[in-house]
Amino acid sequence: MYAVIETGGKQYRVSEQDVLKVEKLDANEGEEVTFQVVAIGQGADIKVGAPYVDGASVKAKVLCNGKGKKIYVNRYKPKKNEKKRIGHRQPFTQVQIVSVNG
Repeated sequence: MYAVIETGGKQYRVSEQDVLKVEKLDANEGEEVTFQVVAIGQGADIKVGAPYVDGASVKAKVLCNGKGKKIYVNRYKPKKNEKKRIGHRQPFTQVQIVSVNG
């Protein structure tokens, strides 16, 4: 059984025991979080919600919170002697899917 969940403005296809990195959640390590289900299915049978499937939920355990790899953004304006280099590390939460109910 698999489900399509929505979190952080993105959608992810998950099944039990999957480990994935999502946008930062307001949860500590070891806590359990519940995601809303957009679609749920098994094989060719699929049930799509409008916008969410009633009675369906996905429970996940928070493994860790962290920051991703640093990326650099360069700004440059020609003929103005203006240059700037900015670094950014996107925060994330790593979760493991415990159960898919629906």
